[in-house]
Amino acid sequence: MKKIMLLTLTCIYVMQAVAQQKENKTAEKISIAADKIEAKCIEWRRTIHQNPELGNNEFKTAKLVADHLKKLGLEVQEGVAKTGVVGILRGGKPGPCVALRADMDALPIVERVNIPFASKQRSTYNGEDVGVMHACGHDTHVAMLMSVAEILSGMKNDLKGTVKFIFQPAEEGPPEGEEGGAELMVKEGVMDNPKVDVIFGMHIESGIEAGRIEYKPGAFMASSDWFTIKVKGKGSHGSQPWLGIDPIQISAQIINGLQAIVSRQTELTKAPVVITVGTIQGGVRNNIIPEECVMGGTIRTLDSKMQKEVHERIRHTATKIAEASDATVDVSFDTKTLVTYNTPELVKQMIPSLQAAAGIENVEERSWITAAEDFSYFGTRVPSFFFDLGGMAKGRDPKTAPPHHTPDFEIDESGMKTGIKAFCQLALDYMRMN
Repeated sequence: MKKIMLLTLTCIYVMQAVAQQKENKTAEKISIAADKIEAKCIEWRRTIHQNPELGNNEFKTAKLVADHLKKLGLEVQEGVAKTGVVGILRGGKPGPCVALRADMDALPIVERVNIPFASKQRSTYNGEDVGVMHACGHDTHVAMLMSVAEILSGMKNDLKGTVKFIFQPAEEGPPEGEEGGAELMVKEGVMDNPKVDVIFGMHIESGIEAGRIEYKPGAFMASSDWFTIKVKGKGSHGSQPWLGIDPIQISAQIINGLQAIVSRQTELTKAPVVITVGTIQGGVRNNIIPEECVMGGTIRTLDSKMQKEVHERIRHTATKIAEASDATVDVSFDTKTLVTYNTPELVKQMIPSLQAAAGIENVEERSWITAAEDFSYFGTRVPSFFFDLGGMAKGRDPKTAPPHHTPDFEIDESGMKTGIKAFCQLALDYMRMN
């Protein structure tokens, strides 16, 4: 009996050793491929950075992606959700369908970074002439996923399943009056034919050191709702406010009242809430009290129940403050994204893959963040895992790193190689384990 047990344990040990050896060889193979393609990835990134395009108008970017995927021999779908591109790589062996996603759009910002490939592009955004800049790192996402497609295509015969490369437009939101982004891609069937079993996504971060990866199981990034509050008062001469109902003064009270919702009416130990008023418009002249004032802002929540409660409290707060001065309000909401939720079981399963790509010491769990991502819509259909990739120069103080969505935003390109390895490792390991 002891001999049988010893033999069984020996067999298990040998099998585990062989499996570990295979995993090590896979990681080594990916690392060599990432080293080899890094220069090409950087070149793609700089081309895209110098030629940024706004949401639903990523025509040049989409063509660059589609042409590359076609050269690799992938099945290519173009014009998905306006300008999206999908590449399908069918492996030589049966297995699950793994989706990898990158967003392609830029922002209406004039670039201030002093680099040779800085954007000089201009475009029209909601009727206004604007500068255009990749101020959120989507250019790196596209270049990395193009690189991953090339590496995995070279392993086609050994792939145990299918990889679906999703290049998404309009993550920052489509133009006014248009649909777009992940929600439209899902609506148009991007998660079907072939049916996706799991999806992975990442976002490069200017405040995380290059070479590092940060993640969180469960709720990771906030939902994003936009709100508009129209305060309707009564016009008057600026010298006689008692003859009117001042919508600007009432709006100021409402703005303060909204912050009381955050600080006094929501259970912040459960999950954070952010309410920000970003625009306020009222009046045309210094000595005229206008009839109406309009403010707009964003709400960030990390719990769907709290999201609903905050909507109700905003409506109640604005209405009651207005009523106290005999004014009326019209409050409306527009949901932009859902909570980006990482399937806990999937995260636990795939952490070793990230560690293999970046090194155990360079992968750590972080707290949730109040930025939002429309990657969340993909996660409503299948298990999903979205993580942050470091893009800050090593040794720099994160407090001095220019934030995303600003003219000075910049990325250390050395971090992209880690992203390439991470995506490759996740796809191959998931196929192997499932």
